[in-house]
Amino acid sequence: MTFRYGIDRLDLDTVNGIADGSIKAELCQEALDKINASRSNVEVMAASDKAVYGINTGFGPLCDTQISPEETNLLQKNLLITHAVGVGEPIAKPISKLMLITKVHALSQGFSGIRLETVERMLKFIELDLIPVVPEQGSVGASGDLAPLSHLFLPLLGEGEFWQGDKIVPAAEALKEHGLEPMELHAKEGLALINGTQFILSHAITALTKMRYLLDLADVAGAMSIEGMQGSQSPFREELHQIRAFAGNLEVAKRMRRLFKDSQNMADHEECDRVQDPYSLRCIPQVHGASRNAYNHLKELAEIEMNSVTDNPIVISSEEAISGGSFHGQPLAMVLDYASIAAAELGNISDRRCYLLLEGLHGLPRLLTTSGGLNSGMMIPQYTTAALVTENKSLCFPPSADSVPTSMGQEDHVSMGSISGRKLNQILGNLEKIFAIELMYAAQAIEFRRPNTCSDLIEENFALIRSKVAKLEEDRLLKPDIDHMVALVKSQAFTVN
Repeated sequence: MTFRYGIDRLDLDTVNGIADGSIKAELCQEALDKINASRSNVEVMAASDKAVYGINTGFGPLCDTQISPEETNLLQKNLLITHAVGVGEPIAKPISKLMLITKVHALSQGFSGIRLETVERMLKFIELDLIPVVPEQGSVGASGDLAPLSHLFLPLLGEGEFWQGDKIVPAAEALKEHGLEPMELHAKEGLALINGTQFILSHAITALTKMRYLLDLADVAGAMSIEGMQGSQSPFREELHQIRAFAGNLEVAKRMRRLFKDSQNMADHEECDRVQDPYSLRCIPQVHGASRNAYNHLKELAEIEMNSVTDNPIVISSEEAISGGSFHGQPLAMVLDYASIAAAELGNISDRRCYLLLEGLHGLPRLLTTSGGLNSGMMIPQYTTAALVTENKSLCFPPSADSVPTSMGQEDHVSMGSISGRKLNQILGNLEKIFAIELMYAAQAIEFRRPNTCSDLIEENFALIRSKVAKLEEDRLLKPDIDHMVALVKSQAFTVN
């Protein structure tokens, strides 16, 4: 398929496909016409005596200062240069690329007044894999992601830096290498480029992509732990969840039934005298399901944002440009904070299952070793999950609940959504490590249920673990084992469906 910028609708899979090159994207004639018509409207307003914010006036608290047509281009250049004040480490190159892609789509809808040449230069950057370097800190998430977007578009002027493989090179040097001249921005262009939520949005896209897999992996890890504990299947029965029919709960319960299908190990203890399992086993549909509901909410809102125009002002005609607040990041900021709690809770319940597996209950040896005393077995990796869980809890403070006025009070309520997006991705990175340890524990526990076999899905994942991590017989250095497990999780090597 070919995606048409400004015309077709982006979703999570499509934007990732464009980013990884599996989906072609282009400007069609309809989009060209919309871009050119909007640009024509801006040129009429820029030449008029009527003050129109961002087109022939200053910005923020200087919105009442009119700028002459002769100074308009310098105003747009100054806008990018003065707002490029980000600090910290660069964001990952793929996130910068997502920022470019989503910005092109927004600008191509014909409400931003940008010139076609400017959009085409952005597409050239994508084509040549010239991805600008963007610092991670400095956006308050209202008036858009001003600092990050300024850094993203400095290379249009020959300023700033590009990624060249894993190296960072001056933009002027890379442009010269590819025979590209720096551009001069015209009326409204600077504002169209740096107003918007693409930094917040691209962090949301990155988090959604990772979280979708981790939600599935959470069910696999939980199922393997239940197999190891020889827990009950009854909490996953469909009739139980149909009478409390949250979408996430229903999906998780269905997945758990699939993960236990034809398990000899589960059938082996159907007549045991245990009445109930602890909540970390029994309530997997309720806890994992709630996190799925949060994921679905974030996905819904992020896909709306992918297809929105979030700069300011919005050009309606040659006589009207509406100055509003579409750049405000609050719609994403709040749900990113919600998703952070959801991701942290997946780690919280996983750590509890790790602890259960060590207690020596229901036929398992304490610390998952038969040589306890001289050997500590699997005792200590749970300390790591405990540390990661607490770190995640500390990252759950909602930045969207905070606001620091900026711009001399003109921008007196901001979303802090950029911090929300960054923190969610930090939490998910920790979650990968927590699941890696739970899966290692669960595989060790399943060893003590042999010769019973589990379902095909669990046996496939068990074999994957054993291809990298041997059964623990006597104490050994576990750090390499944990590293192997983390690598498997990060590479999404586990079969989850």
